[in-house]
Amino acid sequence: MHHAKTTYLSHMEESIETQRLIPAWEYVADTVMGGISTGSLRTEVYQGRSANVLRGDVSLDNNGGFVQIAADLNADGGIYDASDWDGFQMIICGNDTAYDFRLRTDALQRPWQSFRTDFIAPSTWQTVQLPFDQMIPHKIDAAFDPARLRRIGILAIGRAMRAEIAVAAVNLYRN
Repeated sequence: MHHAKTTYLSHMEESIETQRLIPAWEYVADTVMGGISTGSLRTEVYQGRSANVLRGDVSLDNNGGFVQIAADLNADGGIYDASDWDGFQMIICGNDTAYDFRLRTDALQRPWQSFRTDFIAPSTWQTVQLPFDQMIPHKIDAAFDPARLRRIGILAIGRAMRAEIAVAAVNLYRN
């Protein structure tokens, strides 16, 4: 599988410093584990803004239950040190539904392990901040270390639902 390189651009917005990430998103669904959820990832104009749009139908049948977009922070899958930042900031729009934001570090060995938080994809474009100190470890005893990041993901998961979330920007931020 070919991965484009994630690009980083830093700038100041108001009182928040950000570093823009341009992830090479890829679509993944539960079919990798026998589930039957379906979906797609497209770059398009969504409510007037260019965005990466995840759409899909999440099915719990056949032990399924997710669709996602995910990206390595480095093209070679290596670690990315985000320890100088406070968290992730996304400019998003969607269907007023809850989604998961997941981070993977090099401390995680199993695909079901992650550090996660949830958020609502509002029906109008909004900026949502996801602070590192709100990341909850899932099925792992390791502490979250932003200096050891590898991968980010946005998931519609855990319930039968219609997913629709548009991501116009992903930034690291610090106050």
